[in-house]
Amino acid sequence: MDALRDDKNSMIGVWGMGGVGKTTLVEQVAARAKQQKLFDRVVMAYVSQTVDLKKIQAQIADALGLKFEEESETGRAGRLSQRLTQEKKLLIILDDLWAGLALKAIGIPSDHRGLKMVLTSRERDVLSREMGTQENFAVGHLPPGEAWSLFKKMTSDSIEKRDLKPTAEKVLEKCAGLPIAIVIVAKALNGKDPIAWKDALRQLTRSIETTVKGIEAKIFLTLELSYNSLYSNEVKSFFLLCGLLPYGDTPIDNLFKYGVGLDWFQNINSLEEAWDRLHTLIDNLKASSLLLESDDDECVRMHDIVRDVARGIASKDPHRFVVREDDRLEEWSKTDESKSCTFISLNCRAAHELPKCLVCPQLKFCLLDSNNPSLNIPNTFFEGMKGLKVLDLSYMCFTTLPSSLDSLANLQTLCLDGCTLVDIALIGKLTKLQVLSLRRSTIQQLPNEMVQLTNLRLLDLNYCWELEVIPRNILSSLSRLECLYMNRFTQWAIEGESNACLSELNHLSRLTILDLDLHIPDIKLLPKEYTFLEKLTRYSIFIGDWGSYQYCKTSRTLKLNEVDRSLYVGDGIGKLLKKTEELVLRKLIGTKSIPYELDEGFCELKHLHVSASPEIQYVIDSKDQRVQQHGAFPLLESLILDELINLEEVCCGPIPVKFFDNLKTLDVEKCHGLKFLFLLSMARGLLQLEKIEIKSCNVIQQIVVCESESEIKEDDHVETNLQPFPKLRSLKLEDLPELMNFGYFDSKLEMTSQGTCSQGNLDIHMPFFRYKVC
Repeated sequence: MDALRDDKNSMIGVWGMGGVGKTTLVEQVAARAKQQKLFDRVVMAYVSQTVDLKKIQAQIADALGLKFEEESETGRAGRLSQRLTQEKKLLIILDDLWAGLALKAIGIPSDHRGLKMVLTSRERDVLSREMGTQENFAVGHLPPGEAWSLFKKMTSDSIEKRDLKPTAEKVLEKCAGLPIAIVIVAKALNGKDPIAWKDALRQLTRSIETTVKGIEAKIFLTLELSYNSLYSNEVKSFFLLCGLLPYGDTPIDNLFKYGVGLDWFQNINSLEEAWDRLHTLIDNLKASSLLLESDDDECVRMHDIVRDVARGIASKDPHRFVVREDDRLEEWSKTDESKSCTFISLNCRAAHELPKCLVCPQLKFCLLDSNNPSLNIPNTFFEGMKGLKVLDLSYMCFTTLPSSLDSLANLQTLCLDGCTLVDIALIGKLTKLQVLSLRRSTIQQLPNEMVQLTNLRLLDLNYCWELEVIPRNILSSLSRLECLYMNRFTQWAIEGESNACLSELNHLSRLTILDLDLHIPDIKLLPKEYTFLEKLTRYSIFIGDWGSYQYCKTSRTLKLNEVDRSLYVGDGIGKLLKKTEELVLRKLIGTKSIPYELDEGFCELKHLHVSASPEIQYVIDSKDQRVQQHGAFPLLESLILDELINLEEVCCGPIPVKFFDNLKTLDVEKCHGLKFLFLLSMARGLLQLEKIEIKSCNVIQQIVVCESESEIKEDDHVETNLQPFPKLRSLKLEDLPELMNFGYFDSKLEMTSQGTCSQGNLDIHMPFFRYKVC
């Protein structure tokens, strides 16, 4: 931290072998720099062995809240440089450099006086000679005492037992003071008996030669031990697959699509079950520290040293996984290794052309990693891999697909995510295809030939912004389809027109799982019958005009805009409401309260947002007997009420059973008919409420009111455990011209140290709380 404060240092290096904790150290530096407010902005990006400038640029841009409009690396670099110069004091951390990096190519300005950088690498020379760091810090192995403490912590102190401690000490020696090896070995052996520990020690003491660059033999053995301890071949296969993939975050969706195409989900009857199984396997790998959490919930991450070991294991029999750079690929294709390999990842970022034919008769999986728009794939390239099951060509440019694709008769997964696509009619010949992913591609029209894909189980058309034409009867012909993603397509037709209509989805009897992302701009497009809705277990459905991209908080989201009450009380949408977790209602027509035609009372709902609906007078009318019988909103966590100008009360009538039992956040804005927020009897039931924010409500006078004088007297003697809002930590009140006070109760608001109590823009001439606020 002193080096960061020193004005002489603009670039600081941290170096040490893989797994010693460099990333953890700089993450702590970032956290402390934020805490001590040394910089206006602290940004961290991961570089890794395979440098992807766009990914690095995206990480920095995300941290700054910057959205790129440019596609090229140079265009993004210019935009990023312009944005970074606006920050007066800025810290950028670039983690895991394997070679010198041109900062200008990323967009990091060299003449920014307020900019400081921290770089990490396995090699000191990369930092001092190639990057020009002024000061460098070495991160070494843990000393014996610290290593033993960490080992004990990871094994719940069980290694202190007399019959185990001598063996445990010898096992720890094999970890060579490397934190990642200590953690992984400890988790693999935790809870095992002494015999298992002795067997592990024998495995760790055997002599091997490793060809994995930068990995000592004893470190390789410690991580291989954890791999061998995995409970099934299924989880081992996914571990090795993660190691094969490019450095950086790995989308869980990709692992799922690959696993389906490789037939790895055994004794599974549906894709829903396969999805659940994958998450179980990932959790197992995380528990073993062989996979790590990512900043993105939809991705996982693998430590570089673990990835290197995984590749070393996978390169041997019986796996024969291969990772190749683009150099000398023509010569390699003639070797024995190419004849025997089963999985291959090709880094083609610097290549302009591939060999005419890659002869790999045993190949099951092929990934081409390239963002080079000029890379040419010869038409005969795939003729030598007829057994291929999974092919990922994401982010490549095609005028037409390579003609040799039609020789891949056994192909079951094809990923063309982010590709520049024009004509893909050839995929109609891939009749065994189960997964087709065109996510973020430029496809404008699906080909009629897709009707031949009768084995297709998953179709991903998410974020296909230019897709306008899906010929009629294509969707209805995909009779085995279980999973459909299409969140950007809005060109639905009505019955009898040439484009796809929603009634076609009624023919998909197996469509039950994952995501049906539908944007339905006009309610008239909904068919009279929509039985396809009833079986969905995950969905994001937007009815009405919702404009640009809509973020979803849960896997079961329904958003209705300008929809008549008669629609959502019917069989189709009404049944969806029973299992919806996030519900957004805008411009409701023909209703004074949230409809309670559902007997269960929104029992699955976690997030509710109601806006711009002038007819709404109550959130719920509890005078309905069904409300009292079944309760209402028992799982609701967040409630947003916005622009409900005639809203009078949150609840009209007696308080329902389990009403708002789990409510944590409440936001109310521009509700000009609301004079108070809660009755005291209701407020006492809000035991989980943590945050209240009320803005721009013209007539609100109190937050909590009592129903009678007797209730006021009763409140004066009320037990502490009956006080409202025991978990409240944040209260924000803004632009409330008629607000007099919080309300008639002993307002000992238990605010946490992080909580805020803001009374912005209020003109209060009397005590706001009855007593001192804690």
